[in-house]
Amino acid sequence: MKIKTESELEELLSRPDEETTAAMAAMDGDLLILGAGGKMGPSLARLARRAIDQAGVKKRVIAVARFTNNKLPSEFAEQGLETIACDLLDRSSLDKLPDIPNVIFMAARKFGTAGEEHLTWAMNTYLPGIVAERYRNSRIVAFSTGNVYPLRPLTDGGAVETTPVGPVGEYAQSALGRERMFEYGSMRWGTRVVILRLNYAVELRYGVLVDIGRAVFEHRPIDLCMPRVNVIWQRDANSWCLRSFAHCQSPPLVVNITGPETLSVRELALEFGHYFGIEPTFVSSTEGSSALLSGVNKARALFGNPTVRPKEMVEWIANWIRDGGAMLNKPTHFQTRDGKF
Repeated sequence: MKIKTESELEELLSRPDEETTAAMAAMDGDLLILGAGGKMGPSLARLARRAIDQAGVKKRVIAVARFTNNKLPSEFAEQGLETIACDLLDRSSLDKLPDIPNVIFMAARKFGTAGEEHLTWAMNTYLPGIVAERYRNSRIVAFSTGNVYPLRPLTDGGAVETTPVGPVGEYAQSALGRERMFEYGSMRWGTRVVILRLNYAVELRYGVLVDIGRAVFEHRPIDLCMPRVNVIWQRDANSWCLRSFAHCQSPPLVVNITGPETLSVRELALEFGHYFGIEPTFVSSTEGSSALLSGVNKARALFGNPTVRPKEMVEWIANWIRDGGAMLNKPTHFQTRDGKF
């Protein structure tokens, strides 16, 4: 399969499978998505809307964001999605949002943390605290990050949910703060919560594989200091998010969200090089001995395997890059080892 246009890509990213449709049919009540304007939010909102429609049930999907992309609200409206423009850090605006029984929390800040640490802590820790209080009577599925784990020796495999956390740098520390605020809300008010530790979601316009593929295509040397990665197709990550409402509990359920494969950055570069007819170059021949990796046995037990495997992603992304497809131009900086973003 070759994805040729952004419209085709958006359709694919929001196409519900039977499991997602069944999950939305079974979900009790409407859905509120906080922070729906980011990289994953629009396709998540569309996926939820299509799954609900496909199930033949009546549920509202309300997308909340600042909407710095002023085209997004009208696009959402055409697709049957309700929108509310809101600065979530404004407590009075947050309090005016409707009472909805199912809430997805996606609002976060990562890049630009260095130099504005206070804003990162406000978004990643203070905001989850007030959202946990505001929606203490709802079910909450909150996105977190695998960055809360320490770097793992390659010989030890990926961190599992019981691995002691060890966030490196203020972004990762504030992300752990986010988890703790939802945990506090759950323990105080009995709020049923799922926390999703994600790394890394991929589609054709951004993600770790796009970063590697573009570096090869543009003849830029690739740093092997972070020698291994985990990735997951964005639609699979969003599907697992929507299916998580059935597992909300108190204390919160923590689930790693990524693909089961541990991928070699060197081998990925060579694979992209094969598609492009380009010999990749590397910053040095020495690879790091540790990486940010997560194990996903719990997620696989709950949701099964992702529907898209890395080999397919690489092929789709290679074709997209070669054909000059649109890019979000938001590098993941997955090579970062000191936690400074």
